[in-house]
Amino acid sequence: MQRFRQLLLMVTVTIVPFMSVHAGTAEEKGLAIAQEVDRNDQGWGDAAASMEMVLRNRQGEESSRSIRIKFLEVNGDGDKSLTIFDNPRDIKGTAFLSFSHVINADDQWLYLPALKRVKRISSANKSGPFMGSQFAYEDLASFEVDKYHYKYLRDEKLNDQETFVIENYPNYEHSGYSRQIVWVDKQRYIPLKVEYYDRKDDLLKTLTFNNYKQYLDKYWRAHEQVMDNRQNGKTTVLTLSNYQFRIGLNDRNFDRNSLRRAR
Repeated sequence: MQRFRQLLLMVTVTIVPFMSVHAGTAEEKGLAIAQEVDRNDQGWGDAAASMEMVLRNRQGEESSRSIRIKFLEVNGDGDKSLTIFDNPRDIKGTAFLSFSHVINADDQWLYLPALKRVKRISSANKSGPFMGSQFAYEDLASFEVDKYHYKYLRDEKLNDQETFVIENYPNYEHSGYSRQIVWVDKQRYIPLKVEYYDRKDDLLKTLTFNNYKQYLDKYWRAHEQVMDNRQNGKTTVLTLSNYQFRIGLNDRNFDRNSLRRAR
């Protein structure tokens, strides 16, 4: 999910990737960096985690939600995720199912237990806010290289870490963003910061990834994600814990019936 499956891992950079991200046009370099981010996060299979979502308004008032999330890696297409709300009581049992796709529009459904119905999220509504947070539905899809075209902007130090700064332009016609600027850690090829620009090309939101931990000696996951809306002053903080990998999840755990089975 830059989304809750978030891009990433530690590997030693070999000569071939090093050359590919330092040569060519700005567009070729940007694409090579994105491909390396994607390549380094392949092979984890399936995973689950606990998550706390804290919503903070402009006045600093907060409300929190307890969530479980499951992930399934899909070869040849985008990944699947299932998000289940456990608290507070008024939204307990609400579940969100997302099938990311490389080329076609993502498939997303929301189960509302109070209405006992599954609502499909239409392509035109994926820029809308997810459950009152500052994350849009489209932010919850997995990162897939072909969803964007790219441009390398510069090298830059961010909080004492050397990064590549690249620009992503969504290929999705209904995206709420005109572009994204991403700071990618040069050593681990993981995102540290993303700026989202709205359709008027004004800065809309900033997402920062904090407290990365490594799993299976390879895969990096940010245990805190902070989305700051620069236009309305609201913030959403996601704190993740209890990551488990390769626990035996399969497609049946992510079919539409899984929304109603979620407990």
